[in-house]
Amino acid sequence: MRRSLASASRRASSASIPACRTCQAQLRAPSRPFSISQLAARPLPHSSRASLVSRDFSSSSTRRKEKAPKDDDESAVTATEEVKERPREDNEAIDVKSKSSFDSTPAPIPIGGASGAASGGSGEDGKKKGKPPQTRELTKPTPPTTYPQVLAIPIAQRPLFPGFYKAITIRDPNVIAAVQELLKRGQSYVGAFLLKNPESSQDVIHNKDEVYEVGTFCQVTGAFPAGHGEERALQAVLYPHRRVRLDELVGPMRGPPGAPEAEGTQATISDVPAITSQEQGESPETEEQKGGVSASFEENKSTTPSEDKPSTTDTPTPTDKQVAVASPTAFLQTWPVSLVNITNLPDEPHDRRNPTIRALVGEIVNTCKEIGTSNPLFRDHVSAFAMSQSASNIADEPAKLADFAAAVSGGEMEEAQGVLGALNIEERLSRSLEVIKKELMNAQLSSKISKDVEGKIQKRQREYWLMEQMKGIRRELGLESDGKDKLVEKFKEKAGKLAMPDDVKRVFDEELAKLAHLEPAASEFNVTRNYLDWLTQIPWGQRSAENFGIKHARDVLDEDHYGLKDVKDRILEFIAVGKLRGTVEGKILCMVGPPGVGKTSIGKSIARALGRQYYRFSVGGLTDVAEIKGHRRTYVGALPGRIIQALKKCQTENPLVLIDEVDKIGRGHQGDPSSALLELLDPEQNSSFLDHYLDVPVDLSKVLFVCTANMTDTIPRPLLDRMEMIELSGYVADEKMAIAERYLAPQAKEMSGLGDVDVVLKEDALRELINKYARESGVRNLKKHIEKVYRKSALKIIQDIGEEEVLSEDKALTEEGKVAQAAAESDGTEVKDTPGEEQIRKETTEVPRVALKVPDSVHVAITKDNLADYVGPPVFTSDRLYDVTPPGVAMGLAWTQMGGAALYVESILETALSYSSRPGFERTGNLKAVMKESTLIAYSFAKGLMAKKFPGNKFFDKARIHLHCPEGAVQKDGPSAGITMATSLLSLGLGRSLDPTIAMTGELTVTGKVLRIGGLREKTVAARRAGAKMVVFPRDNMSDWLELPENIKEGIQGKPVEWYSDVFELVFPDLNAEEANKMWKKELKKPSKEEREKEDEDDSD
Repeated sequence: MRRSLASASRRASSASIPACRTCQAQLRAPSRPFSISQLAARPLPHSSRASLVSRDFSSSSTRRKEKAPKDDDESAVTATEEVKERPREDNEAIDVKSKSSFDSTPAPIPIGGASGAASGGSGEDGKKKGKPPQTRELTKPTPPTTYPQVLAIPIAQRPLFPGFYKAITIRDPNVIAAVQELLKRGQSYVGAFLLKNPESSQDVIHNKDEVYEVGTFCQVTGAFPAGHGEERALQAVLYPHRRVRLDELVGPMRGPPGAPEAEGTQATISDVPAITSQEQGESPETEEQKGGVSASFEENKSTTPSEDKPSTTDTPTPTDKQVAVASPTAFLQTWPVSLVNITNLPDEPHDRRNPTIRALVGEIVNTCKEIGTSNPLFRDHVSAFAMSQSASNIADEPAKLADFAAAVSGGEMEEAQGVLGALNIEERLSRSLEVIKKELMNAQLSSKISKDVEGKIQKRQREYWLMEQMKGIRRELGLESDGKDKLVEKFKEKAGKLAMPDDVKRVFDEELAKLAHLEPAASEFNVTRNYLDWLTQIPWGQRSAENFGIKHARDVLDEDHYGLKDVKDRILEFIAVGKLRGTVEGKILCMVGPPGVGKTSIGKSIARALGRQYYRFSVGGLTDVAEIKGHRRTYVGALPGRIIQALKKCQTENPLVLIDEVDKIGRGHQGDPSSALLELLDPEQNSSFLDHYLDVPVDLSKVLFVCTANMTDTIPRPLLDRMEMIELSGYVADEKMAIAERYLAPQAKEMSGLGDVDVVLKEDALRELINKYARESGVRNLKKHIEKVYRKSALKIIQDIGEEEVLSEDKALTEEGKVAQAAAESDGTEVKDTPGEEQIRKETTEVPRVALKVPDSVHVAITKDNLADYVGPPVFTSDRLYDVTPPGVAMGLAWTQMGGAALYVESILETALSYSSRPGFERTGNLKAVMKESTLIAYSFAKGLMAKKFPGNKFFDKARIHLHCPEGAVQKDGPSAGITMATSLLSLGLGRSLDPTIAMTGELTVTGKVLRIGGLREKTVAARRAGAKMVVFPRDNMSDWLELPENIKEGIQGKPVEWYSDVFELVFPDLNAEEANKMWKKELKKPSKEEREKEDEDDSD
């Protein structure tokens, strides 16, 4: 090591190159800071002469005498070394300044030769030496050839390649301090190794497996502070010198960083002259710097070669003293940083004339040229690399060419590391060629995309200018006026045909004047144009001629719907008022009923009967107020509300607007639409409805609003108060039968392709469908079953007569259809993939097939006996669970969204009655809160009634009772089952069975008062379906009973009650009071002493 350093020092002293006048001028000029971003963006070779701000040009003073520290444990060797003074050359030596603090900034480069220090010493010293005047020369730096242990810095994303600068950011404060201390000591060398995890950003290597084995030996040529506060970091510029291999990881230590040792204790100063001169702006300086440790050994001054006469031997004499070795990074061994032992990795020998190498080099050069044609930045990289090469031909240095190709490409991390780790030149060139080829593909793709975008822009630009020129020519010839003037005239013409109110007319004139002064290219031009378009499409003052014929309206309503007498009567009343007044104001009707009873379809029939335009929209799940009131014009893509859109579509001020599912309206962060409907559906307010988009009052008083809902519970009370309620109860069996025969069966038959075929659905089969398959209040489920019957019939017809003989595909397909089918069969595209446009055109046609005629000999009849073959076994058998009800069972009636249903209440004794038994009450059946309260009320009332009327009956004092409502999967709630529960408990207590044909409904109080209930029509329908002959209901519902159609009440006796005593007389008509008092007396008798003793003995056994 000593010989190599001494030889390098002598070569650096003697290999000086005279500087030209330009270089001398540059040496005198002050240095300018160099941007790290420029350095990171452009890879610079070792000899590219890039000036770095972290270096100063300064003169070295004469070396001072230093003494090696004495060791108390060993025999101290005192070696006082006197370094001969010699004048420095006039040229500047590059020196890495030690940063005294983290926030220090790079010092400017002083002008060489301006002081005595710049000449290498004092003038007197120069005279003593008798040296001739020195010329201004630059020396080339030489990094240490052996540096076994260095500070390791992990690098993310991309490895470093020898000869190409790289700027990195260090955030670990310990690593920052270590780098600064190394710069201060003049040992600015580190090892850079690529992290295997690309997402990692660590600055310390904790495990050797975290990084790749092959890295680079780098010199820190610049260090700059970055960030503030806790995010402070250090930006360091690294210059890689050569490839190295990581042999061993030393550390990191987890203790606090050790204090820097005194300069004299690091290592003894070698007598080898410092190699500090470099070319200005070139890459890094050497390991030796002023005031720093320049070598790791000490030499006897007797063997120190003279400056005038170099040593004649490289081997020490036997009289040399022992060398005290100290590593330049030894002081970092107690720091929490990564120290690694490394080994140099020289390139394997190669023959530059090898055909393979020459071919690879030529291909890389050609690829770089191709990339440079489409990527200017890459072309600059190539130019800089070509200028930096000392060899006249790039092919003479294939190793550098391979590193350059990998350094400037944007390949994957593993590919770049593979180039770095390849020591065989041929393999390295091959890997680099693969990387640079991928870069070429990316460059070509980027160029293609850029050209396509530029082509589209140029095409549009050309079309725009041609259109403008054509417009100008047509205007000059008088063939066409300006487009804006024509638009203004069109709006004026449309407004002249409308009877706009004064307020609307004033706003229209203002907006039209604004449009006339706006340029078509302005963004507000289209906003104003759209607003005027909407303003002139509203039918101001335009109304449709209504038909107020009573007979016509009745015929239309009866033609479309069966039943619905309440709705039809209300529409006829509306028409009668309009006939007398000549005009009608808009009304708000709300039809409430279960699904499938015709609420939505009746709206279209009303519009047809009145001769009004029809518009429907649903508000179910609506959460945005803007759907009702419109968006404000400040938003992009703003539109008016649905009501204004209805007026535009219908082109009349008096349409019929059906608002569907008003009970399912939502509420979100964009407002409450139900509150927005208050203004819309209020007859006192909607005469001046204000839409957010139009921002002018619109008269909606002539609009007939019809709303639909399944229930009123979820409709807000203020909104419900503004609407006129019309309740639509479910259909009974006779009504369903008529609807099926008149409407459902013919429609389903036609839709199944059996319109001309003799397929008959018998009346008994329809009745069986209604009673055993579709018991809901509406007819939607019945329609589905009828459609299923006809579909099954169509399938059986085709299977029976044979598909190939009579109904073959050749007869059904048209000529165009056959061509399209053949094209589809030849298409090999997957079903999930969409074919190309040309293939789609071949596979499609307007009329691919025609309907086939079924022979007249086919006859199909669906009766009650074979109905199960079409729709399967019956779903319902009977609503009556008990033909003979046991004591404790009573039949009640319930209302559901699907209509009415029979609700049985069952009560049983849990344990046998005895003198020592204790009372209890349990209830089950998925009962909700209100119904649970009804059970407690009924239990308390039954106990009180029994104690009052039958004091001798102590049943409730000793009985443990369980009350249950069947069908536990269905939630049950409401107070209308009160009298049913009380009757069930009393039936159990009295031991009397009830008549199975008696059904009852009514809310019960603890005093026995029977209160009003709802849904009497649906409950009556359910009672009739269950086979009940008597219905007990509250007297307050007598008006509802009288309004029921006679076909519903046929065969059912209605019994209004006011107190439970009336119910008791109906359900227990022949009850003997004496027998009731004696009931359970035997079971509850107190046992004698002998009996009790016997029972105790039995229990003990």
